Amino acid sequence: MWGLTQPWWEFVLRGAIIYGFVFILFRLTSKRQVGQLSPFDLVLLLLIGNAVQNSMNAGDNSITGGLILSITLVALNVGVDRLTYRSKKVQQFVEGSPKVLVHNGKINHEMLDHEKVTMRDLELALRQEGVMDASVVRFAILESNGQISVIRKNSK
Repeated sequence: MWGLTQPWWEFVLRGAIIYGFVFILFRLTSKRQVGQLSPFDLVLLLLIGNAVQNSMNAGDNSITGGLILSITLVALNVGVDRLTYRSKKVQQFVEGSPKVLVHNGKINHEMLDHEKVTMRDLELALRQEGVMDASVVRFAILESNGQISVIRKNSK
């Protein structure tokens, strides 16, 4: 129950490798945040968690191994959070940068495609701001947190 089948440092190393891999995988595929996941995204996230479990624990089902992995993953997360706070370059890599989807009433379809934002998503964000037509929008910006900010032309 408590005995490890692998050395403790192997759990730390495996956890760090999988954390980095999954982080990069998700960073390269989407800007969406957890609150914006579709049911398909949630299923994918759960399946990836299950798929990488054995690669992190090397088949060890001990409580100690689970504790070491949990501490490793939380420590890595805290470390990344602190690095993004201290370094703009790291922050931009981890969180991405805002992207302009609408500028002076003109929709940037190329950026929508690049960022995987559908017209339906953009129209929803505009409606939530009381905008029915993109022509009255100065900027609609896909923020690094996945939200779309809308600034009307007549706002100061």
